[in-house]
Amino acid sequence: MPKKILIANRGEIAVRVIRTAREMGIATVAVYSELDRNALHVRLADEAYALGGETAAQSYLNTDAILNVIRQSGADAVHPGYGFFSENADFAQAITDMGVAFIGPPPAAIVEMGDKVSSRKAALRGGAPIVPGTTEFVHSAAEIVEFGETNGWPIAIKAAFGGGGRGMKVVKDAASVPEAMDSAKRESKAFFGRDEIYVERYLTWPRHVEVQLVGDKHGNVVWVSSRDCSAQRRHQKLIEEAPAPALPEGVEQAMGEAAVKAARAVGYYNAGTVEFIYQDGDFFFLEMNTRLQVEHPVSEVITGIDLVEWQIRVADGEKLPMTQEQVNAARHGHGIEIRINAENPAGGKFLPSPGTITTLKVPDGFGVRFDSGYESGDTVSQYYDNLIGKLIVWGKDRPTAIARTIRALDEMQVEGVHTTIPADLAILRHPDFAAVLHSTKWVEEKLDLSTIASQTPAGEPPAAGLVEKTTTVEVNGKRFEVRAWVPESGGVAASGRRAPRASAAASNAVATGDVIAPMQGTIVKVLVEVGQEVKPGDAVVVLEAMKMENQLQADKAGTVKAVNVQAGDKVGAGDVLVIIA
Repeated sequence: MPKKILIANRGEIAVRVIRTAREMGIATVAVYSELDRNALHVRLADEAYALGGETAAQSYLNTDAILNVIRQSGADAVHPGYGFFSENADFAQAITDMGVAFIGPPPAAIVEMGDKVSSRKAALRGGAPIVPGTTEFVHSAAEIVEFGETNGWPIAIKAAFGGGGRGMKVVKDAASVPEAMDSAKRESKAFFGRDEIYVERYLTWPRHVEVQLVGDKHGNVVWVSSRDCSAQRRHQKLIEEAPAPALPEGVEQAMGEAAVKAARAVGYYNAGTVEFIYQDGDFFFLEMNTRLQVEHPVSEVITGIDLVEWQIRVADGEKLPMTQEQVNAARHGHGIEIRINAENPAGGKFLPSPGTITTLKVPDGFGVRFDSGYESGDTVSQYYDNLIGKLIVWGKDRPTAIARTIRALDEMQVEGVHTTIPADLAILRHPDFAAVLHSTKWVEEKLDLSTIASQTPAGEPPAAGLVEKTTTVEVNGKRFEVRAWVPESGGVAASGRRAPRASAAASNAVATGDVIAPMQGTIVKVLVEVGQEVKPGDAVVVLEAMKMENQLQADKAGTVKAVNVQAGDKVGAGDVLVIIA
């Protein structure tokens, strides 16, 4: 069993791993960027080391910096979490070559299954049907257009080394291919460090059903549960549930068996998830995520299995603690997970909403769990994923779980940033969701979010007097905490905190001609120039925030009078980017 685990990640998943490791008597090491200097995962870990930099590329994707911390800390195991290096075979191999345990699958399996193209080939070897698509990378817009013309539109351009909807673009016609291809490659590079892409047919009304599995180094593989993740926007999940509801008799079992066969085809061990697309009684292999997924807690709550503990034990060479029959017998009730993201769902736009969380009060009660990487006073940065936390609810059956989740969301209080909670409630209360009539396209195409409103409260109230605060100092990159008495309205704790600026979303309701940044971010591309004529709805600027690209549009017809930004500029919420008269 490892004595000290380094978590090569941040936020909620780092906190999740730290807690299980602590319960197992294992010391933990956190790493952090400049922006995460006082993040929750840093505060909870036994040791913490600075990586330097602000962006993911400068910190959490800096291989040399992380390997150096492993040497400094003496960690004998590394958990990659999800995202970042979790599906990077070179990183896993570098860890292994150091004589340090990698708490994940073997590098060869990451290579074959982490690449969505080769994983489709492995699925075919395992006997799982695949969605029609390319079995090689595509390198040009012409190849994509040819695929669309042959197989029919729409099609999906997807990151070959990605997941979670990042780097995925749905294209409805040939004219849209070049821009969509460039955008998919940029997002994939920003989030996964690779920009290879492939193409597949985009089904018209599918459900996203996946299977959680775990394998050990002795050849044993079990599937833990199915999950339905069909409530999505921008191809990223909002609500997940286990088991997947309303499947015909035998389909879940067939999916589980297909997932296990696909895993065995590549000699897989540790935790992983096989994703399927389900439509009209048929299912197709989509991809395999060679890591622990965000939604793993819904499988935990219906089985009582701590998947992180299983990961650690499997990495240490232990056999799986349960057989398939025992896992099947352990499943009971229904689980729902709600991703609480820092996004403004007003009007169904789901615009990123970075900023400081001034208040975070989480619900409690029977069958309610909340996994988070933030507490009140912490800041959600534009440079990272916008997941604040996950509300996980168990019920004796699906209706009970839905009712309990609604109750818990009604109790939850988040101030300082917008969140997806209003949209989550709209989904849960909709009869289509109750009847399992939704699909991966339902939120964006059918759900009416036009009346959804979200308000960003004012900043923290002023205070007076001296209070005890904690700050940090670094010695040779290692973090230490120091306590001090400072004025309550300033000093150590308040110096890095600011009141969030009001969102520009509401102010854009009346056409003004000013294209305003609705959140802080980085300009990726300027699509217009001075003197150009535009119409309402024309895209004028591409803004990246929280690793998501957002096209900002003209709100009236007219002539571009001024362009105040260029590619690479960093902007704040409320900044005027383009003026149209």
